[in-house]
Amino acid sequence: MIRKRLIISFLIALAGISIPLQAAEEREPFDDRYCTTCHGADGRGNYGVQAPRLAGMEDWYLIRQLENFRAGIRGVHPRDIEGIAMRPMAAKLTDESITDIVDWVGSWEYLPTEVTVEGDAAAGAQLYSQCATCHGADGQGNEALGAPALRGQNDWYLVTQLRNFKQGWRGSDAQDSYGQQMMAMVQMLADDDTINNVVSYINTLGRN
Repeated sequence: MIRKRLIISFLIALAGISIPLQAAEEREPFDDRYCTTCHGADGRGNYGVQAPRLAGMEDWYLIRQLENFRAGIRGVHPRDIEGIAMRPMAAKLTDESITDIVDWVGSWEYLPTEVTVEGDAAAGAQLYSQCATCHGADGQGNEALGAPALRGQNDWYLVTQLRNFKQGWRGSDAQDSYGQQMMAMVQMLADDDTINNVVSYINTLGRN
């Protein structure tokens, strides 16, 4: 009798597993499209959870970052709170899922983000001349150099990432060559005020 109950329980458990698995397979093309939960329905970012704007971002940059999160190249430092939160989201993605997500995000309308950071933009302009070498004089980015566009990005996100690079919380992995370049470059930013100045200047660049 006990054995019979165990067998019945086992069969019920299997049935319970098979149903959600079958449902997951049926909706597989959409399973990984949960970006809007944090990044916003319109992909403009969410300050509350520090999730940056995705709408308008370059597909090659998005692919690289998702691959870095998936491989554990980014989002592993214990002080990179936002990165740690993002890594599990990317860990299970396949190459096909990443392509699907990036194509989907590419269909979103880009709208400039709000200006929230205050600083000395004139002072930031002098410092930005170094950034312009890779990111462009107008912050338009440069795919050949692996440098994403900065203009129009959430300014609070730029501040956080510059701090992360400066502290070595992002970019320290030996496989992240672009991150290591950024870690070296941001050392010219002495403190938070200097970071705010640079970001304030970026806010003055083309936002369309």
